[in-house]
Amino acid sequence: MYTINPEAERREILKRYRNLLNAWGKAGDQKNKRLVRKAFNLAASAHKDMRRKSGEPYIYHPLEVARIVAGEIGLGETSIICALLHDVVEDTNYTVEDIRQMFGDKIASITDGLTKIKEIFDHSTASAQAENFRKILLTLSDDVRVILIKLADRLHNMRTLDAMIPEKRLKIASETIYLFAPLAHRLGLYAIKSELEDLALKYTEPEIYATIASKLEETAASRTKFISKFIYPIKKELAKQGLKFEIIGREKSIYSIWQKMKTKQIPFDEVFDLFAVRIIIDTEFENEKYQCWQAYSTVTDFYSPKQNRLRDWISSPKANGYESLHTTVMSHTGQWVEVQIRTRRMNEIAEKGYAAHWKYKEKTQSESGIDRWLNKIKDLLQEPDPNALTFLDEFKLNLFADEIIVFTPKGDLKTLPSKSTAIDFAYNIHSEIGNRAIGAKVNHRLVSLNYVLNNGDQIEIITSRKQEPRDEWIDYAVTARARSFIKEALKEKRKQHAEQGLRKLETIFSEMGLPFSKNYQLKLQECNKLSSPNDLFYKVDMGEIGLKEVKECISQSDKGSWLDIFTRPFGRSKPNIPQSLSEDVRDKLKVRTGVAPKEDVDYRISDCCHPIPGDDVIGFMAEDGDIWIHRTNCSEAIILMSKYGNRIVKTKWLNSETTTFLTGIRLAGFDRIGLINDLTRVITEELALNIRSFHIDSTGEVYEATIMILVHDKEEIDRMIAVLKKVKGIETVFRLGYKSIPKT
Repeated sequence: MYTINPEAERREILKRYRNLLNAWGKAGDQKNKRLVRKAFNLAASAHKDMRRKSGEPYIYHPLEVARIVAGEIGLGETSIICALLHDVVEDTNYTVEDIRQMFGDKIASITDGLTKIKEIFDHSTASAQAENFRKILLTLSDDVRVILIKLADRLHNMRTLDAMIPEKRLKIASETIYLFAPLAHRLGLYAIKSELEDLALKYTEPEIYATIASKLEETAASRTKFISKFIYPIKKELAKQGLKFEIIGREKSIYSIWQKMKTKQIPFDEVFDLFAVRIIIDTEFENEKYQCWQAYSTVTDFYSPKQNRLRDWISSPKANGYESLHTTVMSHTGQWVEVQIRTRRMNEIAEKGYAAHWKYKEKTQSESGIDRWLNKIKDLLQEPDPNALTFLDEFKLNLFADEIIVFTPKGDLKTLPSKSTAIDFAYNIHSEIGNRAIGAKVNHRLVSLNYVLNNGDQIEIITSRKQEPRDEWIDYAVTARARSFIKEALKEKRKQHAEQGLRKLETIFSEMGLPFSKNYQLKLQECNKLSSPNDLFYKVDMGEIGLKEVKECISQSDKGSWLDIFTRPFGRSKPNIPQSLSEDVRDKLKVRTGVAPKEDVDYRISDCCHPIPGDDVIGFMAEDGDIWIHRTNCSEAIILMSKYGNRIVKTKWLNSETTTFLTGIRLAGFDRIGLINDLTRVITEELALNIRSFHIDSTGEVYEATIMILVHDKEEIDRMIAVLKKVKGIETVFRLGYKSIPKT
């Protein structure tokens, strides 16, 4: 617990202020300490009676944000002042006009932008997280420093997230992984992006984070020894050639290790590229390419390169400005090692992103990927999508995209994400041209609208007044702009058919002698893999769903039970139509919403993550008042928390031993005689659990098995996994819901 000590706090505040000045001094020239001191004094005075959730003086926060801005991003005086003042207007009696009179128009403008962003986040309404992201992007058109300071603010909040209540931690962590880490990456802030991802994982998947961190610590000494041996001959030869350089071993982030474990379905012990060796060369700008390739030649003289793993981002930098040579080579111990080769300038851009890019812009004298991306945002926001959630989802599709350059018939240059199609180009020109497009001419040759464009193509769009957007266009389009306009047009088209389709559906149910209810509507959506009632009614009106299809769906549903949803193949249908909880399951779940619930509120358990008692769970209140139950680390839950933080409700399992839940495990290993017998004996006799289904595939000596089992809670399945790991022939075992988990 924090103890207040005014004298100790005063000394700590001054110490943090000196740390800020030191960070600024290392990053560049200190031109005007007077204004920074003035901003510090104002912030200290304005926040003097305020404290953070941890109990610490509030001024610690703006001081740390300013230090991150100066030292970790490399911004200058204006940004440092704005970071110190970023909460003054929001939390005190000072106004933007006061800031303008004391510090001038530019600082007032940036501070105002930061204040607006903070208001959006703190006073969220339905889908506010989506709307806020849109407004954050709007600020980019004024001054990118607003976003850079906001990222520093988010980084410090994540570093001090322990002081928040669990629900708030989850909301902020989910928001961070969904919005802020990708944005940091796109602005080239690799170090900040990695730390945000690690900290988000720490709060969304605490057990996994702790396991990987512990294993990294255990293997640190052996890695250090390996790196020293690996770099010794390279170091010796580069020095002999007269290059000025530094070689360091960089550990992969915990988040990236976890992503690799999930993608490749392997335990920690099988992740071999836990680190990369980085060679940083000190040289003049005109010698950069030559000396980087010289270093590459030296590395491959000692170690054999993997032929398909050379990445040349020096000749063609990434869209966020990243420049580097990457190669993967085989060490003398039989282990693949990634080697990154770059100059000091390239390394600073890789670590500090946009700020460093701006610093070196005069040397390169060319428009970078970041410049083009920022210009693209401005163009995108000129035609705002009325649906903020759609905008957010579609914008994320283009967040990391590499780019191509194409031309109009008159020779005007257009920049599009790679793999863009003719329909993307059409909507890039104008929404009406997109809506009326029937085909295109690429390099004077007639092509369809799904034709994938290449660098340097010249495109002419052919239109017709009778044309209107079609469903398949969504699959053709890559850009956020095109997909947004297509979805809006299709939505309008569907609205026209929805009422008629609903009436037809009611008639069908009347013929069957059944009342048309919400429950039947959800079953029909699930049978036809449709995400909304309007999509269902549209298909009915278009004749794609009729009496025959309705009868088949209802009869299939009546044969099944609530548990049937868990016995399907482990890929799940999309969209997810969660099932209602049975009465005994409801009794095990306690939901505190903070608002008076509807009398007929329905709790629905999500089949994307199979929550069971003992799991940390959240409830998500849908627009109709029903509450969907997810595990907190479920990928869909993270998206929901990032978009609709205010509709997440506290949810907690109550103890009960009367109800069982169906869950699944996946095993893999080397097949042997008697393996299945041993597995079933351990589960049914030793652990007294009921197996619902057992499926095994064996190819030669290797097998994979999936077992569905009825359990009471998470503790029971964890105990079962621990016991099964000791059975001979089992190499990996994990609960369904993850692609993989660390093997302990």
